[in-house]
Amino acid sequence: MASPVISTLGCRLNAYESEAIRELAADVDNLVVVNTCAVTAEAVRKAKQEIRRLRRDHPEATLVVTGCAAQTEPDTFAAMPEVSRIFGNVEKMQPESWRTLELPDLIGATERVRVDDIMSVKETAGHLIDGFGRHRAYVQVQNGCDHRCTFCIIPYGRGNSRSVPAGVVVEQIKRLVGKGFLEVVLTGVDLTSWGADLPGEPKLGDLVLRILRLVPDLARLRISSIDSIEADDRLMEAIATEPKLMPHLHLSLQHGDNLILKRMKRRHSREDAIRFCEEALRLRPGMVFGADIIAGFPTETEQHFENSLKLVEDCSLTFLHVFPYSRRNGTPAARMPQVPGPVIRERAARLRAVGETALARHLAAAVGQTHRILTERADMGRTEAFTEVRFAEPRPEGTILTAAISGHDGTKLLV
Repeated sequence: MASPVISTLGCRLNAYESEAIRELAADVDNLVVVNTCAVTAEAVRKAKQEIRRLRRDHPEATLVVTGCAAQTEPDTFAAMPEVSRIFGNVEKMQPESWRTLELPDLIGATERVRVDDIMSVKETAGHLIDGFGRHRAYVQVQNGCDHRCTFCIIPYGRGNSRSVPAGVVVEQIKRLVGKGFLEVVLTGVDLTSWGADLPGEPKLGDLVLRILRLVPDLARLRISSIDSIEADDRLMEAIATEPKLMPHLHLSLQHGDNLILKRMKRRHSREDAIRFCEEALRLRPGMVFGADIIAGFPTETEQHFENSLKLVEDCSLTFLHVFPYSRRNGTPAARMPQVPGPVIRERAARLRAVGETALARHLAAAVGQTHRILTERADMGRTEAFTEVRFAEPRPEGTILTAAISGHDGTKLLV
């Protein structure tokens, strides 16, 4: 029986869930799954394009559309003749959803669209998967978001924030380490809200320290995108004292101007972001930051945008993830005065150029230094700061090696 064909669009959490779907639907023959993203209108357009492509390639398959875009606008996909079934973000993680596809006699009796109210979901299960590749695993510890940023549709795709209990997380990481994984990445939609719905309201820092204490054989632990304003004291303690916690943080900053941040309904100011980065660097010299920044948010003037450009240097950012603002119906920002499309694209290009300069500066500073590198393939690996390294000669996969950096090519370090 052939393995399901799964196309994953969007974030690492989606990628994690796609691996869980691969196991849940392992017994379903001739199955194609498109796990969609809804973060921008462009993401939805790409999902529809991918559905049409996959239907052409697999004309006889059962084609299931799921993910955030399926959750937020199921009617869009129900109107597509290429689509066989639509599962919401809760339904895609339920074994019974996929069992209906295994048993042909149930298909006619089952609704084509299975998308329930995501806001009614109170728990997130710690789905046990074997990770990605052979050396780095992603572990979902949280899902959903309680915040309502004016540009964001994701809470309506993921629901309210809910956490996987610490004991479940620790046991899964022990299992992954036992299988040979050298690095684990904690992932979620709003990672720093982990624990708020659990007894005693533990913080993300408590979870990090507990993992490092109870799984001593884990070589490297990472945390994915965080909201810096929610970074707790225990997390800062871990940054300062735990060498196995990798010195790389991806920050959900979104903008560099205080007025735009207020209109986005963000909970931090420009000064808060700068203060956090300075403190993290004081506690862990060599810490490297990535960040999400939106270009062209409604009402953004050139002066507002200049503050985002300056934030790259003020926060010592290295890896930029630039989002040209995308209007999403149903969000408050969609009703605000919009910036013209050509201006948005031009500002996004300028922001990316500043990001490329920052990355080149980071790469140049690493030349001549010695780094510990996790080899992901024979020809590439990543440093503790998550910088990609290309090897001139093949290296053993799945090892952590120490090597001197000989140069860079503008995007990767060279060994």
